[in-house]
Amino acid sequence: MTTIKSVKRWFWWHKWTSLICTAFLLLLCLTGLPLIFHEEIEHFSEKEKTQETQVAATTKPLDELLVTAQNRFKGRVVKLLYWDREHPGNISITMGDSLMSHYETDKYVIINSFSGKIEETPEVQEGFMYTMFRLHVDMFAGIPGKLFMGLMGILFIIAIISGIMLYGPIMKKFDFGMIRTERSSRLKWLDMHNLLGIVTLTWATVVGFTGVINTLSDVVLGLWQQGQLAEMTAPYKNAAPLSGKLTSLDAAVKKVQAKEALMRPYIVAFPGTMFSSKHHYAIFVQGTTPLTSRILKPALIDAKTGTLTDIRDMPWYVNTLFISEPLHFGDYGGIPLKVIWALFDIATIVVLGSGLYLWFARNKSTRDQLARLEATYHLTKEMA
Repeated sequence: MTTIKSVKRWFWWHKWTSLICTAFLLLLCLTGLPLIFHEEIEHFSEKEKTQETQVAATTKPLDELLVTAQNRFKGRVVKLLYWDREHPGNISITMGDSLMSHYETDKYVIINSFSGKIEETPEVQEGFMYTMFRLHVDMFAGIPGKLFMGLMGILFIIAIISGIMLYGPIMKKFDFGMIRTERSSRLKWLDMHNLLGIVTLTWATVVGFTGVINTLSDVVLGLWQQGQLAEMTAPYKNAAPLSGKLTSLDAAVKKVQAKEALMRPYIVAFPGTMFSSKHHYAIFVQGTTPLTSRILKPALIDAKTGTLTDIRDMPWYVNTLFISEPLHFGDYGGIPLKVIWALFDIATIVVLGSGLYLWFARNKSTRDQLARLEATYHLTKEMA
C-alpha cells in the first residue's frame, strides 16, 4: 500500500509540474535549437565584408581606437571595450548615452586594430538571432521574465526527478526500450515518451540546471558588485570624482598583462559603468584553454594614476555562472558537441509534445468512458 501511495504521489508531481512548464519548455527548446548554432548561423548570414588583413606586426594603440569610436558616435561615452576572439584583430567598443544607460540604447563600433579603420557599426538589437535569444532568455520581459523562466526550469527538474521515480516501478514488468506498437496509439506514445525521457535524462538535467543558473545572472552580478567589487574599491569610497584626462588605456592593459602573463585581456569596463567603479578601469583577463577562457579575472587600474590597485579571482558563484552558460548551449566541443546537443534538444521536444498528447488523450479517454457509463445508466433506467 505504501508503494502504491508513493507512486500516486510521484505521478501527481510529475503530471502537474510537467503541465505547468511544458509550453514554456517547448518555447525554450525551439528557440534554443538555432542558438546552439548561433555562431555558424551568424557567419552564414553575414554580408560579405572587405575586411583588411593584417598589414603590420603590431596593432594600433587602444587610445587611438577609442578616439575613432568617439568620432563615429559624437556625444556618446565609451562604456566597454572587448577583444573579438571569433574575429582576431577586431576590437568592439560599446558606446552609450551615459555610463549607466540601458544596453538597449547602446551603439557598437567594430574596429580593425591593425588598420585602425571601422569595420562595422552593427545593430545587434534586431534580426532573427536576437529575437530567438530574447525569447529564450526572458521572453522580452527583462529580469521578471528571466526569473519566471528560472521557475519553469525548477519545475522541469522536479518533473525529471518524479519521472525517474515513476520509471522504475512502471518498467519492472517490461523490457527496456519496449514500444507496444500493436496496441493503441496512446500506449505507443506512452512507451516512446518513457524511452526518450530516460535516454535524455542526463542531458535534460544538465541543461535544465544550467538554465536555472543562467536566469540568476542579474542576481549574481548584484552579489558580486556588493561583495567583491565593493571590497576591491573600498579605499576609493570617499575619493573625489574623476576629473580631467584619464590615464592611457594602453598602459593600463600592458600593466595587467605584465602581472598576468599567462592570461589575455578580454573586456575593459570604463570608470562609472556597472562592471567597474567610478575611479577604475576594470580589465577582465581570461585563460587560453576551452575551460579557463570562460572564467574571467578582474584587475582594477586607477584611471587617474595608472596604478594597479587590485586583482583577484572571481568568487565561486560567478565562476559557476561563467561555466554554466556555454555548457547550457553545448559550446565547449565545437560542431560535434553542438550536433549532439541539437539531437538531444529535438528528442526533448518529442518528449514534451508526447507528454501533452498523453494528457489530452487520457482526458479524452476518461470523458468517453464517463459518457459510456452515463449512456448505460440511462438505458438501464429506461428498460426498468
